[in-house]
Amino acid sequence: MRLGSEAPGPGAVRHPVFARYYARVSVGADARLGFAGVRGRLLAGLSGRVIEVGAGNGLNFGRYPATVAQVVAVEPEPLLGRLARESARRAPVPVDVVPGAAEALPVESGAFDAVVLSLVLCSVRDVARALEEARRVLRPGGQVRFFEHGRGGGPAMRLTQRALDRTVWPALAGGCH
Repeated sequence: MRLGSEAPGPGAVRHPVFARYYARVSVGADARLGFAGVRGRLLAGLSGRVIEVGAGNGLNFGRYPATVAQVVAVEPEPLLGRLARESARRAPVPVDVVPGAAEALPVESGAFDAVVLSLVLCSVRDVARALEEARRVLRPGGQVRFFEHGRGGGPAMRLTQRALDRTVWPALAGGCH
């Protein structure tokens, strides 16, 4: 596979309604919910080659430090991939956006100094396989950095989340569960 490819590849997912919604609300969440600060801390101190799994619309790209030589950003949703490529053109470091899935990363083994997972594990089909892939592409001694969300704290929240996960939420939220 050629890096920077525009065509959706194997593992492409289509969530056009979610993609449009996410593209709008994620920018506001960075400002209003403090996600921008979390993203900055997530990426601080990285260097070398980085693979970002589930790049979304590329909100992390502008926060990579100059010590990063290259970011390969994997995004399976075509609209989000297009938006990520637009963000990549403005990034302070070289970013190649490629189609692909977290469970089958389209890159060579042991080639990355860091793996970044940012608000993506909730929507992958097979989390264990995605983490195996992260391990596969990471060089010995490399780092995994993640920013994720999970199950709510109280019994009522957990019950609500389970009910939504079994019904409408994954369809509305790009596979999130």
